[in-house]
Amino acid sequence: MSAEVVSLIWAFAAVVVLILMITRLKLNPFLALSITAIGLGLVNGLTPGEVIDAFKDGVGSILGGTAPTIGLGVVLGSLLLGSGGADKIVDSFLGQRPVAWIPSLICVAAVIIGLPHLFDVSFVMLAPLVYTVARRRNVHLLWVGLPLAAGLYVSHGLLPPHPSPTAAVSAYGANTGLTIAYGLIIAVPTAIVCGPLFTRFAKRWFGPAPDLDAGPAPVTDVEPERSGRPVSLALSLISVLLPPVLMLIGTVGTANTAEGTAPYNVFEALNDSIISLLIAVVFAFFALGLRSGYSTAQLNKMSGKGLSAVGPIILILGAGGALKQMFTATGVDAIIADHAGNWSIPAVALAWLVAALLRICLGSATVATTAATGIVAPLLAADPTLSPELLVLATASGSVMLSHVNDSGFWLFKEFYQLSVKQTFRTWTLFLSIQSLIGLVGVLVLDAII
Repeated sequence: MSAEVVSLIWAFAAVVVLILMITRLKLNPFLALSITAIGLGLVNGLTPGEVIDAFKDGVGSILGGTAPTIGLGVVLGSLLLGSGGADKIVDSFLGQRPVAWIPSLICVAAVIIGLPHLFDVSFVMLAPLVYTVARRRNVHLLWVGLPLAAGLYVSHGLLPPHPSPTAAVSAYGANTGLTIAYGLIIAVPTAIVCGPLFTRFAKRWFGPAPDLDAGPAPVTDVEPERSGRPVSLALSLISVLLPPVLMLIGTVGTANTAEGTAPYNVFEALNDSIISLLIAVVFAFFALGLRSGYSTAQLNKMSGKGLSAVGPIILILGAGGALKQMFTATGVDAIIADHAGNWSIPAVALAWLVAALLRICLGSATVATTAATGIVAPLLAADPTLSPELLVLATASGSVMLSHVNDSGFWLFKEFYQLSVKQTFRTWTLFLSIQSLIGLVGVLVLDAII
C-alpha cells in the first residue's frame, strides 16, 4: 500500500472519529477538533514537536483575521440590539402596513439586523418582538417568526462577519468585499424564497396558534433610565450597513486605482473587514449610544454581553484551523491537489457537498465549515482559475443543509415558537435545506458566468 493511500485513509478515519466524538460521545467540538488534529499528525509519523508546531500555526493562521472580525461584528450587533436600533428598524418596516406584507417586511428587516450579529443572539433578542407583533396584529406566531428566522439565517449562512463564511474567507484567502458582493447576489433571491414565499407555503403546517402570553419576556441589556434623543432609524441603518458598503467600495476602488498610490492605500484599508467594522463600531458607539443618552458603562455592558457568547465559537474556529493545518503537515492537501484535476465534479459543488455532509453529521454550521475547508482548500492549488470567494459561499451554503435534532438552532426555534418536532422539521429544517440548495445553484451560476 503506497504512502499516499495510507495518508488518505488516516485522513478519512480522522473525519469519522471527529464525527463520532461529537455525535456519540457528545464531546465539546473544540476538544474533538483538537484531539483529531493532534491524533492525525501523530499517526502519520510526525514528532510531537512537529505536531504542536503545526497545531499552533493552524490556530494562529485562522484566528489572525477571523477573531477580530467576528469580535467587532458582535460588538456592532450588540450596540444595535441593546440600544433599541433593531427594534426601531422592525417597527419602522412594519408600521401599520397590511398583515399580508408582514413576512416580506420582517424578512428584509431581519437580513439587515442579522448582518453584524450571531444568529442565536439576534434570534433570542428579537423573539419577544415577534410575540409583540403577533399579539398586536392578531396573526399566527410563525407568520412573523418564520420569516424573521429566515432573514437572520440568510445573513448568518452567507455573509461575513458571521463565523462560518468568515472562517472560510480566511481559509481560502478570499477577498472579503468580493465575497460580500457575490453573497448579496445570492442572498436576495434566497431571502425572498425562504422568507415570504416559504412562509405562505408552510402556512398549512402552522397548526393551532401558540399561547402568546407564554412567550419570552423582553430582554433588556441596559437600565431603562437614560436621557437623550430616541434612537434614529437612519443612524441604525447606517450603522449596520456601513461595513459591507465600505468593503464593497474598497473592492471596487482597489480594482480601479494604481497599486502604491494614496487612493489605492485608502481603498485597500476600507476593503479590510477589521478596519470597516471598527469604523462602524465607533460610529454606532456615538450615533446609537452616546447620542441617545446611554452612558459609557451601559454601552460597555451591551458589548460585553455580546462578546461573552463568542468565546466558544472562536475556540472552535481555531481548532478547525489546526485540523486544516494538519492536513497540510501530513501531505494530505498535496495529494488532493495532485489528483483534483481528474475529478469530474466541479470544485464548488464538491465544497458544498463536503460541508453539507459534515453539517448533517455534526449539527454545527461553524464546525462543518472549518472542517470542510481543510479538505477543500487544496483545490485552489490544483486549479488557480477557481474563485476563492465562490468556494467560500459554496462551503457556507453547504454548512446550513438539513438542520435537524443535532443542531442547537433546531431546538431554539422549536422551543421559542412552541412547536412540535414534526412542525419544526416542516418549517425550520425545510427552509434551511431550501436555503442551502439555492446557495448551491447560485454559486454554480456565478461560477459559470465568472
